[in-house]
Amino acid sequence: MSEFMYEVRGSSGKQLKGKISASDKPTAVDELRKKGYIVLSVKEEQFKALKTEIYIGNPVKTIHFIVYCRQFATLIRAGVNIVEATSILAAQTESKALKKSLTEVASSISKGISFSQSISEHKRIFPPMFINMVRAGEETGDLEGTLDRLARFFEKEHVTREKIKSAMTYPATVGGLSIVAVIYLLKSVVPQFVSTFESLHAELPLITRIVLGLSNSIQHQWVSWLLAIAAIVVVYQVAKRNEKGAYALDYLKLKIPVFGKLKQKGSVALMTRTLSSLYASAVPVLQSLAIVEEVVGNKVIGGFIRKSAESLRQGNPLSEPLKQAWVFPPLVTQMIAIGEETGSLDQMLEKIADFYEMDVENTVDRLKSLLEPLLLVVLSGVVGGIVAAIMLPMFSMYSNLS
Repeated sequence: MSEFMYEVRGSSGKQLKGKISASDKPTAVDELRKKGYIVLSVKEEQFKALKTEIYIGNPVKTIHFIVYCRQFATLIRAGVNIVEATSILAAQTESKALKKSLTEVASSISKGISFSQSISEHKRIFPPMFINMVRAGEETGDLEGTLDRLARFFEKEHVTREKIKSAMTYPATVGGLSIVAVIYLLKSVVPQFVSTFESLHAELPLITRIVLGLSNSIQHQWVSWLLAIAAIVVVYQVAKRNEKGAYALDYLKLKIPVFGKLKQKGSVALMTRTLSSLYASAVPVLQSLAIVEEVVGNKVIGGFIRKSAESLRQGNPLSEPLKQAWVFPPLVTQMIAIGEETGSLDQMLEKIADFYEMDVENTVDRLKSLLEPLLLVVLSGVVGGIVAAIMLPMFSMYSNLS
């Protein structure tokens, strides 16, 4: 519910001001008119509007949206009308942002506005793909089938994204712990041996001199280190917001050894799954490609998709420009070409998505089994190197005493 400030004129002709709670502005106006007022103006309270519209990141968690799609499809299949189904889901969803939007959508539908038009007013909550597929489902009279495809799509997309995240989480975690351990050793342990090394009056091994230099730098130049890290973060954020910078970063993501291939496969799976769902729901192909370009989340792959759309607009096959793109393996372009020739493009795209989703899953499992021992060896090597840098001069000193 939102708060609305109103100005009305009563039956006596006196102008009144006040506040009313309602799900949306039209509902607030209707309530005031039912009370016999002549409505002069109704405005949503500014503070409340700001409070309810500011979100950090995605306002609805993916898992909440998946549950909504699956339950919505089930209710429609059971014969529940859209208004009632939307109201039921608004009452039981755990997402506050989704609850607010569904309440407003249910109110709009009850006034005769179509479901697709109602959700298009909440683009922060409902992704473009959802809105366009629902619109196509309404036009073809197959909203139930469209909702089923949407539920399957978001479930598959979520699983694929989580697999890729899990593959990158482990090395990131171990890497972070390694940095913390190294900083602790250089800042707290190594300085305790400096006076001992100085008393030796002998040339220290190269590894010891390097470790002592790093330790001294971290102790006395930590501000410079922090500024350097902050500068890197700022440069990265600026690059992300610049067209050329974002393209370069996405290109690098695809070229990183091992993880670049994983990212590429995940993007191909996401692209083909999205296009298959849109195509099967009778969304116009050019409009579908525009949505896919946005959904895929990579400027490099998005650029190739844009070129394909331009080629398609000129009457050429979709597969032709994709054959020239290095990000798409021959299997992808060949199966798309076969799908275009046989009129079964949506089925071919679904098969490609299934194949690469399984490939991503298998790659992640292999990576985990290989990375765990490899990262432990790297961590042991780094810590062992620092310990060796401390112990070598000590051994030298004891050998001289004996």
